Amino acid sequence: MDGAPDPGRDPAATYSLLAKRLDHHVDLRTRELGGKKPPQHVWHCPVRTAPGDRYLTDAEWAEVARRIVHATGIAPEGDEKACRWIAVRHADDHIHIMATTVRADGRRPRTHHDGQRAQAECREIETEFGLRRLKPGDLTAPRTPTGAERAKAERQGQTVTARHWLREQAYAVAAAVRTEADYFTVLQSLGINVKTRLGPETGDVIGYSLAAPGDTNAASEPVWYGGSKLAPDLSINRLRERLPDQKVADHPRYVADPTDPWRHTTTAIHTARTALDSDDDAAAQGHLSAFGDALYNIASATTGPHRAELRAAAMAFNRARRSATRADHQAATALRKAAKELAYASNEPGGLAIALLFATVHLARAVAKWHEQRGHEQQAAAAEEAFRHLQAGYQQAAAPVLADLARRAPRAATARRFEQDLRAALPDHADRILADPTWTALTTTLAHAETAGHNARRLLTEVGTQRELDSAKHPAEVLNWRITAQPNRRAQAARKRSTVSGTSSMSATANPPATPVADRSQPESLRKGR
Repeated sequence: MDGAPDPGRDPAATYSLLAKRLDHHVDLRTRELGGKKPPQHVWHCPVRTAPGDRYLTDAEWAEVARRIVHATGIAPEGDEKACRWIAVRHADDHIHIMATTVRADGRRPRTHHDGQRAQAECREIETEFGLRRLKPGDLTAPRTPTGAERAKAERQGQTVTARHWLREQAYAVAAAVRTEADYFTVLQSLGINVKTRLGPETGDVIGYSLAAPGDTNAASEPVWYGGSKLAPDLSINRLRERLPDQKVADHPRYVADPTDPWRHTTTAIHTARTALDSDDDAAAQGHLSAFGDALYNIASATTGPHRAELRAAAMAFNRARRSATRADHQAATALRKAAKELAYASNEPGGLAIALLFATVHLARAVAKWHEQRGHEQQAAAAEEAFRHLQAGYQQAAAPVLADLARRAPRAATARRFEQDLRAALPDHADRILADPTWTALTTTLAHAETAGHNARRLLTEVGTQRELDSAKHPAEVLNWRITAQPNRRAQAARKRSTVSGTSSMSATANPPATPVADRSQPESLRKGR
């Protein structure tokens, strides 16, 4: 704007002087209305280049600003009665555009879907200016922390902002609890301030806000973030779609076999993979949401150095679990239920836990392809990031277990018998499976399966036809984990006989009461200092 000094270049200029000049020029139309100034009449749009992009000149930034106010309806090109606006560049990589949303004729501008139009124009600008082309969104991404929030976190020595920390805690808790009441109770047990908003007539909760412990404003009051402001699917209505209404009994939950939660989750993840291959996008989207919860609970229930990768995968997948497609959460009830069982699991059953990780790796890759096919670029990128973390975690956990299985391989005669079973059960894949370095480990797993009451040939036929093997780089490894996830038939029969005879085996395998899963599933840097 002509006549407005730049305080960064004019030593005599001050920000106060600049603000007065801007107010005089930009806010002219609202002053002309006298006492009829409309509420929320200031429009603000920051525009930033991606890290690594070249620096734009002042002339280029001016063109960017003019194109964005035109695209958003603030100041269409050639409209002499358009809103007054200003673009301020106070850093090499970004500008701030501000306008008053009152036209010279007293009307308000047409800014419906201005965010989407601004993003679309930015994609065009990136192409024309030779900048890195960012992925278009669909308005389902969570709000990014503001510059003030990031600066506050830096001053306090935090690695993440309060908004980000609260979002991850809320996701982890929502993944583990079974009721809305439990959700708020566990959040409070983690030291998080909770404020609910009640309906004037019914007294029911119609909204809620969270504040991180120790996060206050200048008046020493908690800084509140509404659930929907943390993420769209953390609003009270979206949470209720995923949490059941029925009350959970106060007595401890019992399971017949401590490994059941791991098996159930693995089976449900295979079902989710089938849902992605169907034509029911709503059901598929429901499974993606449930898979996001499952990742948090898998990380919570896992021990070992690969746990950090699983936590990172859960956080990365949060962007992939949402899209503009409305989710059918009922279709994913089995996966969500199994994931919540896993949150209360009391042990990590070795190879079965790795079989579950193996399933998550393949589902994450399938999710990335599902989003890519539908043009969900941000979600596809997030799913790919989660896939890389899951793959790294799986490799860390699986390598020593597979090596141990190979060391404990059965004798040569048994291995030859398994080879005959393999050729009879899966003749089209037998040569590739035998050439796989994991074949020796698979023979150990087959021996264990026989001990558990399975027939090796029938078992190979069953697991070999669950899904195709043609695309498997290591087919023996695939079969190994599929077989590991099969139930122990002898143990099942023993429990059935025990139940029939009147002696319940469940009383000896009680799971412990619920613990704050969110506290266990977050990195130390997120849990301390808040």
